[in-house]
Amino acid sequence: AGIALGIAFRKAAADMKNIARYGNGIAPLDEALVQTVVDISGRGFFKSSLEIKDKKVKDLDTSLIEEFFRAFSTNAGITIHIRMLAGKNSHHLLEAAFKSFALALRQALAYEGRYKGIPSTKGRV
Repeated sequence: AGIALGIAFRKAAADMKNIARYGNGIAPLDEALVQTVVDISGRGFFKSSLEIKDKKVKDLDTSLIEEFFRAFSTNAGITIHIRMLAGKNSHHLLEAAFKSFALALRQALAYEGRYKGIPSTKGRV
């Protein structure tokens, strides 16, 4: 799923013109608090400090969540950093991670009229 969604994302955001490029999302869920920061850079990278103690949440193998984000970031060509700020309930942490990721993506993809073309300093310095 991460591979397919990453490829679809890369195609949808192909020209990267007039977007904010960077996004930061923080989502709480009860005792859990997770921050995700993204850079739609064309380069895939994933880093996480989530500490998921349960091997399963219902029928979901929790080890697959990190694999999903890694596959998405690599195939979408975006940098994703997910930081666990608080929490211990595996379900709450995972839900907060996906919600903060969505918030960060929304911010990074927002129209940014100040930029003409792709928001980058490459070739300008």
